[in-house]
Amino acid sequence: MRNREQILQEEGARFPGRTYTEAVLEPAFEEAKTNLLDPMMAINKAHLIMLKEQGLVSGEEAERIAEALRGLDLGALRQSTYTGQFEDLFFQVEHELLEAAGDIAGNLHLARSRNDMGIAIYRMVLREKLLVTLNGALALKSQLLAFAEEHADTIMIGYTHTQQAQPTTLAHYIMAVVDSLDRDIRRMQAAYANCNRSSMGSAALTTSGFAISRERMQQLLGFDELIYNSYDAIGGADYVGEIMTAVQLAAINLGRSTQDFLLWCTQEFGALRAADPYVQISSIMPQKRNPVSFEHMRALLSSCVGNTQTVLTMMHNTPFGDIVDTEDDMQPYAWKALGVLDRMYRLLSCVIGTMDVNKDVLRERTEGSYAIVTELADTLVRTDGLSFRNAHHIVSAVVKRGVAEGRAASEITLDLVNEAAQAVIGRKLALSEEQLRLALDPEHFVAIRTLPGGPAPAEIRRTIEKRRASQRSEEEWLAAARSQTASALAELDRTLAGWSEAQ
Repeated sequence: MRNREQILQEEGARFPGRTYTEAVLEPAFEEAKTNLLDPMMAINKAHLIMLKEQGLVSGEEAERIAEALRGLDLGALRQSTYTGQFEDLFFQVEHELLEAAGDIAGNLHLARSRNDMGIAIYRMVLREKLLVTLNGALALKSQLLAFAEEHADTIMIGYTHTQQAQPTTLAHYIMAVVDSLDRDIRRMQAAYANCNRSSMGSAALTTSGFAISRERMQQLLGFDELIYNSYDAIGGADYVGEIMTAVQLAAINLGRSTQDFLLWCTQEFGALRAADPYVQISSIMPQKRNPVSFEHMRALLSSCVGNTQTVLTMMHNTPFGDIVDTEDDMQPYAWKALGVLDRMYRLLSCVIGTMDVNKDVLRERTEGSYAIVTELADTLVRTDGLSFRNAHHIVSAVVKRGVAEGRAASEITLDLVNEAAQAVIGRKLALSEEQLRLALDPEHFVAIRTLPGGPAPAEIRRTIEKRRASQRSEEEWLAAARSQTASALAELDRTLAGWSEAQ
């Protein structure tokens, strides 16, 4: 075991210690120069504009600081390595501004703190990454809707408890995936609204005695509103927690469907065939077409869930106060989760858009299955006025005998049904041969289920059009959100350029 003197000799007697640098500061610096530099510079520009407008720095001072901001070599900063000379990227940027503009550049930090600044930076990064992920979600939704339209008449068996349940269509299943995805999109939109709020002007936690304008900072940085309470602004972390919760649910939802698709690609199911760009061949077994795209999606979506849970766990025991240093470690997991989900949305969109469906196998399996017989029970209620429970008992007896005798559902005879009825209700049925055959037709089963949300092709097509309308609305929302932030940040540069031209 090393004693105190040995540790200090190896680590160094001044901040930062060697292992602290290696374990914390250097990784944080690498993340910051890649992800945080641009929003940091945007906040510097916005704060300078606001200080000048409020009369807290003179026009001459503002122009000197603006010139220093324009002169920063951002490319060199992005290529720099952590030396320990400065605690973090913020102090390195501040040092270069002081070098370029002199002591007056220190006024750029008037009435602000790394607390309100750091939270604003993280919110700006998250809002952009969330919009990228939402764009991927909308691309997948569009592809799924096209796929559903193509397969509105593709009969298949629906499963509950992993067992054959009832006839439906592939489009009906896909529209369930679409509606689940739609809820994910709405959750992410709501999370965006709570994320896109400005902490600036909160300073360390109590605002400032200087007459700054929090509202102007909000406007300049493209935020929708303020985080009103200044303590909440620097202490609250639920904005990232909400995003992670929405992303976690989205990844879980998508993973469940991905698992189905992977299963349906097996020879035993024989329902789906992934296109060659998304399949790998075995190195030893020539016949193998491994749908590895689905396998990777399944694994990576699980990693996405893990990253979101890491964020939530790191938030869990953090005291309500300055959370910025915790966020240095926490935010990269959030960025990675959003990035993985976006990539999986885009990959699944490609795989779905190129996948072949074996419609014949799906139909033949449905026609031979006893999944159809709910409609036979329903038909007995209509033709003979039976209670559904008695009808259920009759059909259950028919199924047991048919299975025991090795019959397919399509081979059920009227005599077999009447024998079961005689045992259950003591008489033959009014059911006709034609009615029996119709009741055992999976296409008829699907066609008469026209209630809202049912699998009837006409209902499916109506629903597809409704979802396309919501897609247009969601795409308009996304375009407006992107335009708002891009316009606000572009205006910062135009404003500073205008000062230079006015000199």
